[in-house]
Amino acid sequence: MEKYLQILKKYWGYDGFRAMQDQIVESIGQGKDTLGLMPTGGGKSITFQVPAMAMDGLCIVITPLVALMKDQVSNLKSKNIKAIAVYSGLTRQEINIAYDNCIFGDYKFLYLSPERLTTTLFLEKLIHFKVNMLVVDEAHCISQWGYDFRPSYLKIADIRKELPEVPVLALTATATPQIVDDIQERLVFEKKNVVKKSFERDNLAYIVRHTDDKLRQLINIVKSIDGCTVVFVRNRKKTKEYALWLRENGISAHNYHAGLTHDSKDKKQREWMNDQVQVMVCTNAFGMGIDKPDVRLVVHMDSPDSIEAYFQEAGRGGRDGKKAYAVLLFENADKTRLKKNIKISFPEKEEVFRVYNALGNFFQLATGHGQDMVYDFDIVQFCKAYHFNMLTVFNSLKILQRATYLEYSEEANLPSRVHFLVQKVELYSFQVKNEAFNAFIKLLLRSYTGFFTEYVVINEQLLAQRANVSADLIYKYLNKLNHLKIIHYIPRKKTPLIQYIQPREEVRYLKLPNEVYKDRKIQYEERVHAVIDYAEFSHVCRSRYLLQYFGQKNTKDCGQCDVCLDKKKHGVNESDASAIEEKMLELLLTPVKYDQIESLLALPEEKWLSVFNWLADNGVIFPNEEDKWCKKE
Repeated sequence: MEKYLQILKKYWGYDGFRAMQDQIVESIGQGKDTLGLMPTGGGKSITFQVPAMAMDGLCIVITPLVALMKDQVSNLKSKNIKAIAVYSGLTRQEINIAYDNCIFGDYKFLYLSPERLTTTLFLEKLIHFKVNMLVVDEAHCISQWGYDFRPSYLKIADIRKELPEVPVLALTATATPQIVDDIQERLVFEKKNVVKKSFERDNLAYIVRHTDDKLRQLINIVKSIDGCTVVFVRNRKKTKEYALWLRENGISAHNYHAGLTHDSKDKKQREWMNDQVQVMVCTNAFGMGIDKPDVRLVVHMDSPDSIEAYFQEAGRGGRDGKKAYAVLLFENADKTRLKKNIKISFPEKEEVFRVYNALGNFFQLATGHGQDMVYDFDIVQFCKAYHFNMLTVFNSLKILQRATYLEYSEEANLPSRVHFLVQKVELYSFQVKNEAFNAFIKLLLRSYTGFFTEYVVINEQLLAQRANVSADLIYKYLNKLNHLKIIHYIPRKKTPLIQYIQPREEVRYLKLPNEVYKDRKIQYEERVHAVIDYAEFSHVCRSRYLLQYFGQKNTKDCGQCDVCLDKKKHGVNESDASAIEEKMLELLLTPVKYDQIESLLALPEEKWLSVFNWLADNGVIFPNEEDKWCKKE
């Protein structure tokens, strides 16, 4: 363990690992296939980055989160650790250079989107990589029972055949017992090996507020909690509206969503991280890789469609171990919306096929062609051209992605990149002969490193500021050097992308297997109903409900959620309440007369009466036509 601690100190500056990190590091360091269940913000990246640095060779990290991929590569590079990322939207030349650097350039980390695993180029290069570890981030995506199943993850088992001696580290923040088993089976673990931490967050109070005026409730809650706040909403328009409402009520707030410019995101995120702004109103696009420990309040204005999503988002509160609150605001309309989402999320099969066919026509793609082709995709233009509803198209694309026909990247924010096509000697000669470009080339080389071995992300605005010239002049120089074949310049592009995983099929041959459509729809319905139950159950401790959902047994009431606080108001002793409640509910599975309860429970009335009254007040138990008390179905 000493060598890992030395690496941790040298590169990350920490004297020791957090709870559970050391167990995962030791397990994977011994060459054992390992599944790590770590809560959001638990420091997952350390568990593979440290042991990988202690081994010879390359660590391959598979993750669907491009933003997180870029962030981790940037962080590693800042520590002088060689890392590179490959994802949809890069040119073939960029990808080829990235892979060659992994073979010849002593790189330690290669981050890949899962769809890359099946490409011919990757498979050709894989046999030349010296791989020391295979990391599967967001590992729940491999399970068809998971809330974010991605078929491309299933190809990891095939990759393992090419890397027989290489251990796998799978990481996820949320997984039910069924999914835990499924992950290990689908990743072909040599032996079951799970390292997990309790999902319990004893410093986080879960609260559900039923209200018909969410905005007024939001103001009251934010003003009552002193500290940094995150407010989650489900669409971009609401982020702007709610942030404005907060500001009008004297509370500093920013809004954040995936459609903002890169500079705007950075500015807002930086000001929130530095406590210049109290509240961030955002979609779930906010938070990937954000580790702010002192968030005191997380409010959900709209219910997510799964307990997994809610648990992860709520878990951004109180990472410093101090008291924090996770509040869900709920109204009857939310229940209706959640149930409606089931139909919206699963358009009729015929409609999905119609979208697929129109997509091929939109790209002028012939049947039997297009495999691995990547297209810019304007969903608004597409819907207008073929008279589709935007949500129908969006959800159809997700279904087609699960069926492995294509990959849809909703927000591909690709920054500008530059790679020098000439070597240093040729470049020097060019500078001597072309004095007009000399100062600009020196500016590039002073501002960034690595141009001769890889494509380097650049910021034209920053270069303009450093040179004290206009951004237009920077673009002019870059384009001219690109034309002269001194550099390859790829300007910034922000557009959704469609990549065909298979050649275009005729509609009559399209298939949506049960695990992609029918079974998936049933699972989605179950997850939606679990969220509704969480919001509506007023007799089950919120924390206990969440823990039991994730298969954690022997749970206890938290004593701080709205349900537990309500019990206390009824005079129920916290230490006895749960045991009495369980015993009473078991007894009332068969209808019982009130005057029989005391003898059947074998407890005096003063012990059980307040629990009985609380259950009756909340509709958990009720008298039937024969005036016998029974438990609600």
